[in-house]
Amino acid sequence: MNEKYKIFKKGQTVVDLGYAPGSWSQVAIDRTLPGGRVIGIDMIPARPPRGVSTIQGNFLSPAVRESVKDFLRDPDRGRPRPQLVFSDEVTEDELEEMGRSYVEMERRTDVGTEGKAAGSSQGRRARDEAEGRMVDVVLSDMSAPWPQVTGYWRRSLSDPYYRMMNTSGLSFKDHAGSMDLCTAALRFTHDALRSGGHFICKFYQGTEDKLLETRLKKLFKSVHREKPESSRSESKEAYFVALRRRDGVERSDIFPDE
Repeated sequence: MNEKYKIFKKGQTVVDLGYAPGSWSQVAIDRTLPGGRVIGIDMIPARPPRGVSTIQGNFLSPAVRESVKDFLRDPDRGRPRPQLVFSDEVTEDELEEMGRSYVEMERRTDVGTEGKAAGSSQGRRARDEAEGRMVDVVLSDMSAPWPQVTGYWRRSLSDPYYRMMNTSGLSFKDHAGSMDLCTAALRFTHDALRSGGHFICKFYQGTEDKLLETRLKKLFKSVHREKPESSRSESKEAYFVALRRRDGVERSDIFPDE
């Protein structure tokens, strides 16, 4: 999907919800270096890809969501430090450039280079930061684990990783669970995603995904449905790819009943 939609850029901040085992996070950290940072959240204990920061916990927990926001408030946290290499051939100007904060690099990622466009972009980014929106891309690959009722002695059942990687076999139940997780991810995205940022969300198709698509179209300029090539033809698994967050959209515009 990244090849098609050009989601990642150098220096971005990326949040990966439900990151285990880490394949999306690996792509994100590879595409956002140098200067990028990726934070993964999952209730499953898993070793993250090198360079990826993680928080273990249930994203539906308010305490876990607050921990994520605390992490994001520090623009340097989770971001690799520049390595300075000294030699007789390095000039003072080059040393100054190498020492430049990666935060500044991120702030200049999508800023125009001239005229009114540059001023508008800078003002929008400053407003986003003042309101706590520090994220460029939100990925949500969360799955609701089906409940365990037997086989507690078998690791293949007692390990939540395996229960999250499989659907329950009840299409309505899988669909309803994925809609709850997508809605939670969308609420977080509204609070944390910068103007112009992107949101990718896995869901299981069903009667309620049209409502989710309508909500996404209120917040983003472009919304696409994608079915991964690796997914079986009979599988209900799909993704929403929501591009370029609109500026000035209130939460009440997306969730009028709240």
